Amino acid sequence: MALDDAGVPPLAFLQLLHSQALDPHAIARFRSIMAGEGTNETTLVEHDVQVPLRWFRQVYPELDIDQATGLGLAFAEQAQLMSFGPLSLPLVSAGSVVEIVELLTYLPLISTALSPQFHPSDHGLTVGLTGHTGDPGLDCLVVAYCGSALLRLLDMLAGDMPTVTLNLSWSAPASRTKHEEALAGRLFFDAPASFLHVPADALNDVCRFADPVAYRLAIADLQRTLSHRSGTTSFSERVRRLLEEYPGTGTGQEVADELSVSTSTLKRRLCEEGTTFRELRQSFLRERAMLRLLDRSVPVSEIAADLGYSDLTNFSHAFKRWTGQSPSEFRHTRSS
Repeated sequence: MALDDAGVPPLAFLQLLHSQALDPHAIARFRSIMAGEGTNETTLVEHDVQVPLRWFRQVYPELDIDQATGLGLAFAEQAQLMSFGPLSLPLVSAGSVVEIVELLTYLPLISTALSPQFHPSDHGLTVGLTGHTGDPGLDCLVVAYCGSALLRLLDMLAGDMPTVTLNLSWSAPASRTKHEEALAGRLFFDAPASFLHVPADALNDVCRFADPVAYRLAIADLQRTLSHRSGTTSFSERVRRLLEEYPGTGTGQEVADELSVSTSTLKRRLCEEGTTFRELRQSFLRERAMLRLLDRSVPVSEIAADLGYSDLTNFSHAFKRWTGQSPSEFRHTRSS
């Protein structure tokens, strides 16, 4: 089994495996795949190895968006407070809702299948959720899982949070499931992007098990661990992190300099991972632009400048190329 496979936390997966959310045939198939790859449940937990999301594609070869959504929501219903490896202690000891949500910063430590983008505003905190599995169905599964699991964890730690919503960029499954019904009023489909929104008045809601000292120490450990692992992280992930930190970065040369490699090495390493700098940058800019345009209080010109566009017209043309809509049309659609 490749240790760098994009996946999910092992304990969370085993909770799903031992639940009634999966049928016996699927469970047997997962166990067969584990045996074929020379691993088992105990080994996964002991070595804290991400469970590859590709296993879901192997078990469900016809996995479509509807089935992926149902699986993601069912998966999230099994989420427990101590299911998330190094994120579990700070999760439980967080003092407020915003401290819980901001733990998504350290998501790469437990899953490389998804990345968050944060946009604070006067209206609250919006967190964009983007899958990076290279498989549309699995992307939907992991986004639905992460977003709905976070809603569940917030309810556990801070009480019912009816104003915190999960918005998914695809259409609702043809048949409504009990998992959707459990999130009624908080789960919305056909959104312009996939994101979690926490209103401003909910960000500082106090958590039940707040322990400021434990939280502070846990965050320090997470920062050290993330820094230590940066040298073994895929080049694609490292480029995405740099773009997140410096949204206006415009060239591969700038990124190569930050990574202390030549442009030819950067190009070769990204090619080995099946992508290019241009593809990563375009994907990042599209996701960031859509997320920021959700906040109507921010002028389009300001968003364009923050993303490195000196000319609003160039940004508008690029956005229309990505989405088929101009920035103003996108905002109008969202408002409607």
